[in-house]
Amino acid sequence: MLGLRFHFLHRLKLLSFSLLFVFFIGFVCRAEEICSCADPGNLPFSNQKLEGFENKIAQIVADSLHVPLSYYWFAHQRGLVRNTLKIGKCNVIIGVPSTWGQVLTTKPYYRTSYVMVYKKDKGLNIQSLDDPALKHLKIGVLINSPPHQLLAEKGIIENVVGYSPFFDPVFHPEDFPGKIVEEVLSDKIDIGLVWGPVAGFYIKKKGAALTMVPLTSNNPRIPMAFDISMGVKKGDQELKNKLDQVIDSKHGEILQVLEEYGVPLLRTTADIEQNTNIGKSHEVSAKNVN
Repeated sequence: MLGLRFHFLHRLKLLSFSLLFVFFIGFVCRAEEICSCADPGNLPFSNQKLEGFENKIAQIVADSLHVPLSYYWFAHQRGLVRNTLKIGKCNVIIGVPSTWGQVLTTKPYYRTSYVMVYKKDKGLNIQSLDDPALKHLKIGVLINSPPHQLLAEKGIIENVVGYSPFFDPVFHPEDFPGKIVEEVLSDKIDIGLVWGPVAGFYIKKKGAALTMVPLTSNNPRIPMAFDISMGVKKGDQELKNKLDQVIDSKHGEILQVLEEYGVPLLRTTADIEQNTNIGKSHEVSAKNVN
């Protein structure tokens, strides 16, 4: 998840910010509780007011296991696992890419993608990054994100506006995660390419009349959709198994939380490979979100 893998969640922070939120240096997570390694200020995922969907899901997990829930606040940036899971400050990261090799991951509990957003009153009907109309529109995208890389491969460069992938609410609050959505609404850009949970949250929050289209990619090196799991310390098979059981037993409740936050949901890779209806029955339409 860190490096290129971690970039897509838009959760990098400057070191100065992370140091402001690392408390209780002597704190060690107890075996009989769920200790979430959570970002202190990164909605819609988590914050210290417990307003994020990962906060809600962490509570579902703890309640299901009948154990207390505590938090160890650490900005989700480089050094996350080294400074949290590996030294026992917490025992679970609620949202990580399922293929992230730095942790032991549970089965996926949702799948989402980057999305394209544009105003309904623009008269646009763009459904993919292959549409030639994109060469004549002002496009906002996070620098070096997968959509940015795919645009470059397609030769769409001159009309692209790059946005910082770093969010530091202390020194650069203007670079908040929903900035691209805001600038689509204010007509500063015509189209925004945004990580789905971020786009869905800010669109729902604003009650905005935006079309939201999930992005796909035929390039295996630059995927647009990702399975998301919970992550525990490597070797902690016991906790991983418990979390898998919660994901199975509370799947509907977890999906309800994601839907409430406007997360565009896709069928997970496992669901597709097994040709089951799990996930499909809960799949959220990611188009024409109001």
